[in-house]
Amino acid sequence: MHIVTQARGFDLSEELREHVERRLGFAIDRARHRVGRISVILSDVNGPRGGDDKRCHIQLAIDGAADLVIDDTQSDLHVAIDRAVGRAGRTLARRVARQHQRRPGRLSDAQAELAASAQAAVASLAS
Repeated sequence: MHIVTQARGFDLSEELREHVERRLGFAIDRARHRVGRISVILSDVNGPRGGDDKRCHIQLAIDGAADLVIDDTQSDLHVAIDRAVGRAGRTLARRVARQHQRRPGRLSDAQAELAASAQAAVASLAS
């Protein structure tokens, strides 16, 4: 997992970069093996005018699926980061669970038992 963090409209401090990486690490820990690259863009949309203008844009490249893109805009940058990262973690967990459920060719234990007994019955009829 490779995280690229950029800032637009302000200088990115090392403390802020570490905050983003730490929060993302916690949020996607369980699905870390499915994520290739993570791009985070932090921006000050309105500049010095104020208001809800701190934006956190997160894009996760997920193996075997479309990229996950999350945006959040708040008046406080840390709140925007925390909310976007939280949504990214929850959405990623849902996608991975859905992909796991849809795997073709996987049989449950009951289905595997039924298939084995059917094969045994066919084999006994053939002999």
